[in-house]
Amino acid sequence: MRRRRGALARAGAVLAATVAMLGVAVAPARADTVRDYEYWLTEYGFTTAWNTSRGEGIKVAVIDTGVVGSVAELQGVVVGGTDLSGLGTPDGQTPVGTAEDKHHGTLVASLLAGRGTGPGAGVIGVAPDSLLLSASVAFGEETGSAVSNDDQIAQAVKWAVDNGAKVINMSLTRNTRDWPESWDDAFLYAFSHDVVIVAAAGNRGSGTTEVGAPATIPGVLTVAGVDRDGTASFDASSQGITISVAAPSEDLVGVMPDGSHVTWDGTSGATPLVSGLVALVRAEYPELDAGNIINRVIKTANPDGHEVPSPLYGWGLIDPVAALTADVPLVESSPLAELQEWIRVHRRANAEEPEPPATETPIVPIGDPPLPRADSAQTLLPTPWTLAYITVPLSLTAGFGTLAALLGIGATRHVRRSTRAREQ
Repeated sequence: MRRRRGALARAGAVLAATVAMLGVAVAPARADTVRDYEYWLTEYGFTTAWNTSRGEGIKVAVIDTGVVGSVAELQGVVVGGTDLSGLGTPDGQTPVGTAEDKHHGTLVASLLAGRGTGPGAGVIGVAPDSLLLSASVAFGEETGSAVSNDDQIAQAVKWAVDNGAKVINMSLTRNTRDWPESWDDAFLYAFSHDVVIVAAAGNRGSGTTEVGAPATIPGVLTVAGVDRDGTASFDASSQGITISVAAPSEDLVGVMPDGSHVTWDGTSGATPLVSGLVALVRAEYPELDAGNIINRVIKTANPDGHEVPSPLYGWGLIDPVAALTADVPLVESSPLAELQEWIRVHRRANAEEPEPPATETPIVPIGDPPLPRADSAQTLLPTPWTLAYITVPLSLTAGFGTLAALLGIGATRHVRRSTRAREQ
């Protein structure tokens, strides 16, 4: 890496000299542009919040398509894993699903707990000292396994709890407001073990016009998405009365399973930003139960001029510094009690009604949305290697080409003037 940076510096110096000869102004090349894309770190105060907490030791389970822990930013971060799909490997680090789905889990994980690739370089997550558990599940497709997609999610939740997760990130949606009863048991199990579950609201751009499960489950911390200006995103968010808070969901940068970097949109990316914030709060306030952790995140959110609670913003935009430092009164409500009451009222009512006929096409959870997509505005970001060995050399070639052209034009004019002088 040092050698490449050195090559980049030398090439940049030659380029600057060439440009000066041509009389063209240009900004100096940077060795790393990835960190510059992470606007939420400074604009939302995460870098300041790190002076108080970096999420040290908090285990966050990522129930997704698998997290590749061998990429530079995630080395040593994934401390446990499992595969529920029957398609991956026991460590949960082999991406599963379609070509569109396979990148999803690693992108999500990098935003949550990435370590960067060096001082000021690479993607750093909002909870850079937290640890990850990876549970790989199949999105949007039947695997042929005896375990249904819905039950894969339920089993993943219970596995995460049994392996020490204090936070569970679910950047997925069932695209229905209801959920199977197997999720009742799984979420009750998580809540009874004081686990915070954070779920994505969904994206209109991928067909989610209103939030679906697990974002509709009582006790879940549901995340909506906003653009760079803090306005509710049209394509990369959704709406619903269960939304808790909002976080950036546009122009996000993440790590692909091959280690490259891309920009992407979606509440799939907003969700790990909030899961990471929960990890920061849990590390700073280990005595607080899940209900009070959630309450601290919600009550310190910034309304940003909106009337809250809102079906677009919930209680407002996340405020990491306030969540860690504000004086927030304790509450007695808990996710466990909320879900238990919902089950008591609604499952009993459903039991008294005739069971609806089974549908031919089973509902399967999907990524939110499965990214990156061919039709998305995804941008592959340059790495130090591409800057040093591709971008800069091409710029040098273009610069020298322009210089040669100018010299050629000058020589041609000189010859023409000399010819006219002789003729006269």
